[in-house]
Amino acid sequence: MNGQKVGFSNKLGFILAAAGSAVGLGNIWRFPYLAAQYGGGIFLLVYLILAVTFGFALMITEVAIGRKTGMSAIKAFSVLNKKFSFIGVLAAMVPIIIFPYYCVIGGWVIKYGTVFITGQGAAAASDGYFGEFISTTISPLLFTAIFIFLTSVVVLLGVQKGIEKISKILMPILLLLTIIIAVYGLTLDGAIDGLIYYVKPNFSAFSLKTLVAAMGQLFYSMSLAMGIMITYGSYMQRKDNLESSVRSIEVFDTVIAFLAGLMIIPAVFAFSGGDESKLDQGPGLMFVTLPKVFNSMAGGNIIGVIFFVLVFFAALTSSISLMETIVSIIMDKFKIKRSIVCLIVMLLSMLIAIPSSLGNGVWSNILILGKDFLSFFDFLSNNIMMPIVAFLTCIFVGFIIKTKTIEDEVELSGKFKAKKMYRIMIRYICPVFLLIIFISSVVGYV
Repeated sequence: MNGQKVGFSNKLGFILAAAGSAVGLGNIWRFPYLAAQYGGGIFLLVYLILAVTFGFALMITEVAIGRKTGMSAIKAFSVLNKKFSFIGVLAAMVPIIIFPYYCVIGGWVIKYGTVFITGQGAAAASDGYFGEFISTTISPLLFTAIFIFLTSVVVLLGVQKGIEKISKILMPILLLLTIIIAVYGLTLDGAIDGLIYYVKPNFSAFSLKTLVAAMGQLFYSMSLAMGIMITYGSYMQRKDNLESSVRSIEVFDTVIAFLAGLMIIPAVFAFSGGDESKLDQGPGLMFVTLPKVFNSMAGGNIIGVIFFVLVFFAALTSSISLMETIVSIIMDKFKIKRSIVCLIVMLLSMLIAIPSSLGNGVWSNILILGKDFLSFFDFLSNNIMMPIVAFLTCIFVGFIIKTKTIEDEVELSGKFKAKKMYRIMIRYICPVFLLIIFISSVVGYV
């Protein structure tokens, strides 16, 4: 049960790689959009409380399961209890669903990065530019293929030479660029109003929807319930303190999400005259609104380059973790070489990504339950599969193998300071909250 793979060389390597997985498009555009939609400061407060309680409990569970078994999701659950191996199968399905459509969005990021790098930022700021681009056939597929190829190269290099090495470079750069743009944005006229809206809790704006939205964002942002943290935990050394490592990942992820909101919300406030409706655009907040913001700035094209490089780094580190999880599962299951598995996953992902890309254009008339392909895959993975996987994991750990199994693994590398809170969260609070998320998602959809 304690077989260990060739893994991360040290604690820092694990933290930066896992943080790289957690930090992604969800932090850069999804977090600011939800914060704007659900009351700014009150959403931020609720998210922070959930991150240090709910998020911590789930993440430490998944990392501990991975480190204890030395296996990726499917085999990890099977090793702990064969009757519950189906939980691992469900967890493994999540990155398989997410990775292809995530790479489509990653391709959009590369497109916008090239637009600004070639000095065409003004074109990207024009009305209809984003819609026209994603509705074409060849260009979005080409950029999707480039993004998948770049992800595959890093994963092919393996854990220490690929994932750990690239994360040690990209994560500090990501943090630095986020701070620079956030500070610059706060100097704009009118930005302070956006800052106040973002950081000052308005308790009258709190509702069940605020809680559910913050909880859903936590899944997406922290790479929970999709086998990723189990996979990364399987590469973690036993001498490295597990509890402090998870806390470090949480802090890094939350800081990036906070800074993303700080660089986007005040800037959009400044260039919209305080019009909050401009924030309510989902992915359009990044691809439609911000190019207009950059175009209005002195040196805006340079800022645009920096911003989309930042977003590319964030998207790449998360896509690496998604693909690594898929590759690791197949390697564990079929004992095939990493190079062969990477090639297979790369080609299949490209094929599966085609509907998500064309669903915005020539296949836009094809809907699944009223949604285009990309929106459907996003809903299926984030609103249905992930809450189910997390709920089953809590029941499995809390009542089948018992929390002591996780606690003992954590205490191999130091005292488990939050043990009492952990027990309560996993056995009682987390399952109830997860049921609320799942039911509200289904009811909200229907």
